[in-house]
Amino acid sequence: MTADRSGGARGGPYARGTGGARGLRPDGTIAREGELDRVQAPFAPVVAAARTRIAAAFPAEALHSAYLYGSIPRGTARPGRSDLDLLLALHRAPDAQDHARARELESGLDRDFAQIDGAGVLLAGAAALLSERERHDLGWFVACLCTPLLGADLGALLPDYRPTSLLARESNGDLAEALERWRTRAAGLTTDAGLRTLLRGAARKTVRTGFSLVMPRWQGWTSDLEESAEIFGACYPRYAARMREAAEAARYGDGGTARLTMLTEELGPWLAGEHLRVHGARSPRT
Repeated sequence: MTADRSGGARGGPYARGTGGARGLRPDGTIAREGELDRVQAPFAPVVAAARTRIAAAFPAEALHSAYLYGSIPRGTARPGRSDLDLLLALHRAPDAQDHARARELESGLDRDFAQIDGAGVLLAGAAALLSERERHDLGWFVACLCTPLLGADLGALLPDYRPTSLLARESNGDLAEALERWRTRAAGLTTDAGLRTLLRGAARKTVRTGFSLVMPRWQGWTSDLEESAEIFGACYPRYAARMREAAEAARYGDGGTARLTMLTEELGPWLAGEHLRVHGARSPRT
């Protein structure tokens, strides 16, 4: 582990792809990929409003800390195309009232800012994020993929992470379960907007699972979807074209039911089986 657990080391430059460090620090651990000073000018008012509204909706006795993740803190967001992604860590396990507040926060930000194509707020208890059970899933997510926005950074209490088979298994070894959820949701869709939302989410998960399958072999980290698809495709050329389709759907939500079916009935089932074969079964979750 590095000596500095304040979060400063995690905030170092994000090295993408084959441009040298492959998203790693000099010691081979995964660098924290986002920073507030990378937020582009069009999104600065959105982030400022999110900070203010989170504090108003979740009082200090409820909120431990808040984080940005995704393309906005990475500095790669596209106005009108990218969404705002937030994680709120609470002092206790979230309840129904907390979830209602989060949905209200999402809808208000989406309504008031045309720069974003929706807002998403994840809720979790701080104890769960720091638990041994979540060490290589939600813990890794906080430590490496989340940018502190409010409160004390939980990342300072988590270990350093490397692109290992353990990380691949625990963070993305649940594709089979996700496929069942997507099929159920698809059967109940009634609007094009709902289809687009489901397709984007399913495609993102698919691409990230594909990248995690080859991550230990590639020995690096990236959140860039197109890059992830290319790295996967170099290892599995037979499925390269399908994974590029998934990366396109993840960004734009295009392709409709045909592309969603490709994910749930063709690429997804094969990928879930291959991930299980290579990295083993994910630890059970309650």
